[in-house]
Amino acid sequence: MNKEKYFINMGTREISLNHDANNDDFIIYATEDEVKALREVFDEIYNSDVRSFYRSHIPFMPYHLDQDNDNSDVDMKTAFQKIYDLGDEMTKDHITKMGILED
Repeated sequence: MNKEKYFINMGTREISLNHDANNDDFIIYATEDEVKALREVFDEIYNSDVRSFYRSHIPFMPYHLDQDNDNSDVDMKTAFQKIYDLGDEMTKDHITKMGILED
């Protein structure tokens, strides 16, 4: 399968073939299946965020004991790992400098 160039915006969780203004936080080269896998991780982040939003309105449930926040953190790290693995040299350098993949 051929790899296409995609532009990634982490804030909006956008994956696009077209460069448009601010959607180039990261650049990856991926197959359709790899993009689907990344989209699934982005969807999981979204779902965890929604569940955390609802949890935030329950005053007796402490933030630090919220499993959805932990899931969101793990999913973000997974997304950054996938972007790093598929990324160009600038993407890999940027993610390395962020230190997000370090344990």
